Amino acid sequence: MNAQELAQKHKLLECIHCGICTGSCPVARKANLNVRKYMREVAANGKLTVHPQDELWSCTTCATCGIRCPKEITPYDFLIDIRSLAVEGGQIATTLRDALESIFKNGNPWGRIRSKRSEWMQEMKVKHVSEGVEFLYYVGCTPAYDPRVQDVAKAIAKGFEKAHVNFGTLGDEENCCGNEVYGMGEKGLFEFLVEENVKLFGKYGVKQLVTGCPHSYHSFKNRYGQIDFEVLHHTQIFADLIEKGKFELAQSLNKTVIYHDPCFLGKQNGVYEAPRKVIEAISGVKLIEFARSKERSLCCEGGGGRMWVDISGERLSEMRVREAAEAGAEILAVACPFCLLTFEDAVKTTGLEGKLQVLDIAELLMKSV
Repeated sequence: MNAQELAQKHKLLECIHCGICTGSCPVARKANLNVRKYMREVAANGKLTVHPQDELWSCTTCATCGIRCPKEITPYDFLIDIRSLAVEGGQIATTLRDALESIFKNGNPWGRIRSKRSEWMQEMKVKHVSEGVEFLYYVGCTPAYDPRVQDVAKAIAKGFEKAHVNFGTLGDEENCCGNEVYGMGEKGLFEFLVEENVKLFGKYGVKQLVTGCPHSYHSFKNRYGQIDFEVLHHTQIFADLIEKGKFELAQSLNKTVIYHDPCFLGKQNGVYEAPRKVIEAISGVKLIEFARSKERSLCCEGGGGRMWVDISGERLSEMRVREAAEAGAEILAVACPFCLLTFEDAVKTTGLEGKLQVLDIAELLMKSV
């Protein structure tokens, strides 16, 4: 794709150079990322310059720039195309390259073999989707392999069991959804994953898919094109089950909880109420809000491939956990595996261990049933 084609695709000539995209970008200051400069180079000068990696790969694709642009341009999508050029030219960090290679070879970015994907449910009786189930629980790469996030996958599955809903998983057949692959700019690999996953879902007649990962939710819902299955986030189905009286929320927690809106669930897809409904239904919970919440929520800095590349400077996750503690929260509730990992790491680096606990909403719910 040449400069002219990029300018037309992303409506760059409509940019009024107001600077809102750069001014609203959560990582612009620490990474010297000036997305307006990139856009101007392509639109006005016809240049396709690949800038230093700390700039180009700092973008988390959180969508804040697109939400706030008065001309409805999506600068983060433009940056993804610039990343595609970098990937084609081999200008990519080793850690990102290794993650992409692992996805191609093993179906996950963590360098783990496919046969270990369903190990998290060894002590549980979870059906395979082929056994005639109501919906597919799409687990996702990080919940399947990361020891901490496996606890979230177990909590979600136990929640479904307690509500007596008929669900199943793909077991070791499950594949990466490809959302971060797309965000890294490796669109060829992404299209391959789309084709493979759609074929797999069709093989088992999947009509409803529930996932605990906002990145998978966003990918299936918005990146896969025309699909013949419904996509839900686990907080949406739990909120519905609570409303239908499927849970006996008997245990009182007596905790002050603050909820963090994940970018790919909130800003990208407008899902704000379902997570809060679940938290508010739990006995003894006082739900408080961040000053920056919902569409103003601060990115955890885990999206767009940022789980596999580090950018120097204070992490946004460290700022976020400090805000949670200062607000008087005892528990920071999340609804995304990347948020969970970045915040738990930040709790340690900021000295908040023992003062602030990070839990997925599913884990919080299971403490009450």
